[in-house]
Amino acid sequence: MFDRHFFKSERHSRLFEKGDLKYVILDLLKDKPNHGYEIMRALEERFHGFYTPSAGSVYPTLQMLEDMGYIAAEESDGKKVYAVTDEGKQFLKEQGEVVNRIKGHMKSWLNPRDRDEFRETMHELRSTGRLIGRRIHHLDPDKWARIRETISHACRDIEDILEK
Repeated sequence: MFDRHFFKSERHSRLFEKGDLKYVILDLLKDKPNHGYEIMRALEERFHGFYTPSAGSVYPTLQMLEDMGYIAAEESDGKKVYAVTDEGKQFLKEQGEVVNRIKGHMKSWLNPRDRDEFRETMHELRSTGRLIGRRIHHLDPDKWARIRETISHACRDIEDILEK
């Protein structure tokens, strides 16, 4: 719905560094085997909806971890369910310092006082998208132009707020 520049601070405060997602997924799977979608939902839940990894990042990471022998997949109800292997547990143990750094960064990334405001704001944005989606077939070019201008104006206003 928004260009990447809408969340300008994203570049300055990345949640994960390159390669960190494999540690996060391994750490998640050590508690309970899951399929890919469950992993994405569990991470979204851990971040209270502030971050949801894409399938384009989760599934290649799962494949890489499987190729490395750190996880194994079994078919269950037509889905691959991933579990950490003994090698994966050993790797996590050996990389404890890295895992602790990532966990610390994850905790500090999200300021608890901002959670409710952010969650409510994102709820409003999703509601707006759903509202437009429900009425998409009834929008003429004039209405589209007015909606686009309203959203563009709101983005400029938000950028101004964030710059101050």
